[in-house]
Amino acid sequence: MSWDNQQPPWGQRKGGQSPEEQLAALVQKIKNFFSGGGGQGGGDRDSGGGQGPGVNPGLIAGVIGVVLVGLLLASSFYTIRPGEQGVVLRLGAYYATTHPGLNFKIPLVDVVHKVDMETVRKEQFGFRTRRVADRTQYQKQGYTQESLMLTSDRNVIDMEWVVQYRVDNPYHFLFRIRDISPAVRDVSEMTLRRLVGNMDFDAVLDGRAVLADAMARELQETLNRYESGIQVITVQLQDVNPPEPVKPAFNEVNEADQDMQRLINEAEEIYNREVPRARGDARRIVEEAHGYKVERVNEAQGQTARFTALLEEYDRAPEVTRQRLYLETMREVLPKVEEVVVIDSEQKSLLPLLNLGGGGLKAGN
Repeated sequence: MSWDNQQPPWGQRKGGQSPEEQLAALVQKIKNFFSGGGGQGGGDRDSGGGQGPGVNPGLIAGVIGVVLVGLLLASSFYTIRPGEQGVVLRLGAYYATTHPGLNFKIPLVDVVHKVDMETVRKEQFGFRTRRVADRTQYQKQGYTQESLMLTSDRNVIDMEWVVQYRVDNPYHFLFRIRDISPAVRDVSEMTLRRLVGNMDFDAVLDGRAVLADAMARELQETLNRYESGIQVITVQLQDVNPPEPVKPAFNEVNEADQDMQRLINEAEEIYNREVPRARGDARRIVEEAHGYKVERVNEAQGQTARFTALLEEYDRAPEVTRQRLYLETMREVLPKVEEVVVIDSEQKSLLPLLNLGGGGLKAGN
């Protein structure tokens, strides 16, 4: 179990002695001082014929009592810093969980373990951070045993990931699992290996985010069953690659896939540009044909109506209608004629020509 930044279990301190042992040692020193058993001054007085004044036992008891009371009062209060919680054990059994601030405990009866609740702990798999500076340095050599995994299609994949967590229940964190860090590492590796073993190689490479979410969820569920008292914050799959011996071939496959995707994108671009244009042109031609159809039908219907009206007028007054039609036709035709030649059907000799356009007469054979 990790005891970083917290009091060691069962009241032991880093000095190697518990408060009770320190108190007993101090009382023994006081007894030795007043009894003269540990100092040369007392021995000299005794060797001088017994003339030195004796020590009052009541005074010794009073001094020891004052010291004991002071030590008991001093050990009755303890401070929990912000971000920590204290787990109080009374006669070795769990009694309460205390929060930041000044708290009281029964001396020689209660033992307090302080647990850091805010520090984010992390476990690295497949690599280790060696130096954190302007440029962080990592070491991967020697950790391939935990990073190489087998997929469902019997391919080997090299994965590096980080699990971040913090304490959620201080009592479970202290007393349910002896060593929390190895437990988190074992459960994390077991969970990820099982998930990767149920996926094929391409699914692992393409579904990194989905795989990380599934691992975080199952890792938390497993640790909750163990009553570990920790909360998984995040699981980051930092690097997912094929093993080093097959990386060149894998890179070539990736380049071929990228070229294929590029060509597909270019083809889709051309399709999206040309097909709408062709559809627009086809629509325009259809609309033009429709307009031409309506125009010709309307024109034919108009000419039919005009011919019918003329026929009715001709039936009522044939001569007048014939004459009117003739004049209207001449009025439309003659302005377009540049030269007019009049021939007399009874003329046998030289044919006189009336040059209407030139303003004179012409004679022709």
